[in-house]
Amino acid sequence: MLAQWLAVALLLQAAPNPQAAKPPADPSATSSTKGADLDDPAALLKVKRIYVESFGEDTISKELQSMVVSSLVATKRFKVTENRDHADAILKGVALEAASHELHAYSEGTAAGGGAISDSSAHTETVNDAKLSIRLVNPDGDVIWTSTQESKGAKYKGASADVADKCVKQLLRDVEKLEGANSPLAAAPASGSQQK
Repeated sequence: MLAQWLAVALLLQAAPNPQAAKPPADPSATSSTKGADLDDPAALLKVKRIYVESFGEDTISKELQSMVVSSLVATKRFKVTENRDHADAILKGVALEAASHELHAYSEGTAAGGGAISDSSAHTETVNDAKLSIRLVNPDGDVIWTSTQESKGAKYKGASADVADKCVKQLLRDVEKLEGANSPLAAAPASGSQQK
């Protein structure tokens, strides 16, 4: 009986997936956007009001959510709303912060006048790593933009503040890039100098 179940399981695994073998019905329906971070360029340009959903109930998630909200407000490009129904997009996220300890040891020795002199020291350093994955979702639930950033901290910022800032800056860069690509000057064909 067990041998029959194993044989059936192997046959099911070996059977081709009919959906995977099918080519798309309409080739223009496949995504032509390059890069995994930009899922729907037209929808991203329409976003003006963002509702930031809870990243989680733990302290780190709440802190990172608050930092993302502050960074979004500081851009003056987006309105952050507390009313989900008034939002053009919902920002969802998952935050992680971990602390590790690095041991730094130093030792040096010298022989002088028949004796040995040695000097050594050791200390540990706490290193914080933060990782944040966020996505913008339209009211229909379709993902229109994603970003994942990591940080060990910046010169004047901790890892959490830096990673929140990086995510918002990536969003701004992607929006500005799309606005530049859709501007009338960028869309106009380049013309050479004309002689009269």
